[in-house]
Amino acid sequence: MKRSELLARILIGAGTLLAIGTPLFVWTRTPLIHARMAENGGWNPDVIQAEVGKPLHLSLTSDDVVHGFAIGQMDMDAVDVEPGKVTDVTLTFDKPGIYTFYCTRWCGPNHWRMRGTIEVSGSSPAPEPVTTIPLYATLDIDIDAPHEAPVAPGVLPTAIRGQQLAASLPISQFTNPDFYHANSPYQLFEALDSTGLSDTEKWDVVSYIWQSNTTPAALANGRELYSQNCAACHGENGAGDGVFADDLARAGEASMQTMNGAADMSMQLPVDFTDAQRMLGASSALLQGKILRGGMGTGMPMWGSIFTEEEISDLIAYLYSFQFEYAVP
Repeated sequence: MKRSELLARILIGAGTLLAIGTPLFVWTRTPLIHARMAENGGWNPDVIQAEVGKPLHLSLTSDDVVHGFAIGQMDMDAVDVEPGKVTDVTLTFDKPGIYTFYCTRWCGPNHWRMRGTIEVSGSSPAPEPVTTIPLYATLDIDIDAPHEAPVAPGVLPTAIRGQQLAASLPISQFTNPDFYHANSPYQLFEALDSTGLSDTEKWDVVSYIWQSNTTPAALANGRELYSQNCAACHGENGAGDGVFADDLARAGEASMQTMNGAADMSMQLPVDFTDAQRMLGASSALLQGKILRGGMGTGMPMWGSIFTEEEISDLIAYLYSFQFEYAVP
């Protein structure tokens, strides 16, 4: 067979394969995900497909500043995504669902908008867990309405003094977790009216009971979560004065120039967790709702797809520590 004839047959065979839809070569490429500041597009692509039990190989690079990459509600360490470099990540999902990936580096005022989803298909080897209704919904709490305490302590309540006072009080009905989750610190303060304690002493008892519903490990975890995800807006000390607080306020004012709505629709300053009346009037269930759903029209992002139930509980416990002086073991 002549060389020219052999080449012709190869080409004809290739054409036949392409005609019936069978590719000559199968190229397996790792998706290259570009990270940009949210104002310039965020993640691209921001929707990724995966299958249960099959490793998902991703490559990530940044087009501007250093970003971070993590998957919400998964036990994985965040990885840095740097400009001019490619970071490889391999993930394996054991159950179907929609998973949220997000940026862990504070890259700008709209950092929290840097989110994408991984849609995992396939069957799960174990039964799907029953979906639970959040406590704030069960209690029918309007998380957008004000819930301020009418009064606040004049001095920082102390759990050590509260523990000493509580030892001689019939308060077992207030020490169970159900009461803690469903009631605000101020509601407990009111419930202690019949004890004969002074207002300062009652607040000390409240501080002790609130501390008894958490642990040092939970507070440490809550502090870490707060530092990584909340401090840039709310401030390291919870006063609503984070490094991006002014930027958020300016962004809200700018947005009003293209809106005809009321001023309360503009982006608001981050909440001040050192505001005693605000925090002492808020139950754990109310704070849970705020974190899960986010604040409508306030710039507060939704964290329900990022944090686990335990992480939200730890974060709430830490937020209360801005109001109480907890005993250190």
